[in-house]
Amino acid sequence: QVQLVESGGGLVQAGGSLRLSCAASGRTFSIYAMAWFRQAPGKEREFVATITWSGGSTDYADSVKGRFTISRDNAKNTVYLRMNSLKPEDTAVYYCAAAISIRTMLSKAYDYWGQGTQVTVSS
Repeated sequence: QVQLVESGGGLVQAGGSLRLSCAASGRTFSIYAMAWFRQAPGKEREFVATITWSGGSTDYADSVKGRFTISRDNAKNTVYLRMNSLKPEDTAVYYCAAAISIRTMLSKAYDYWGQGTQVTVSS
C-alpha cells in the first residue's frame, strides 16, 4: 500500500502562485509515476500533470502548460506542483495520485489517491 498526503492549498488572487506538496509513504518503491488531478464543482476530475518517479519525465494538460511545473524529490518521497499565473478557472480540489505500472493522463490507471487539497483563485 502507498499513502499520499497533499498539502499547500489555499486562497490566492489571480496571477498569484502556490506550491502543492504530496508526501508518499508505505511501499514507495513500487511507484512508477505520480500525477496531479483536479476537480472543480460540478465538473469531472481532470488531469493536470504527471511525472515518472525515477527518470522525471513529465506531461502536462494543455490548460496548464507554461504555468505549472511538476517535480519530485525522491529523497523526501515527495512530489510538488508549482502553480504560477493562477487563474480563477484553476479553482478546484487538487488530488495527488500514484501509479505502479504506467505514466498516463488517465485517472483510472492510478492505484493510490490522496484526500485532496482545495485551491481557490479569486478574481
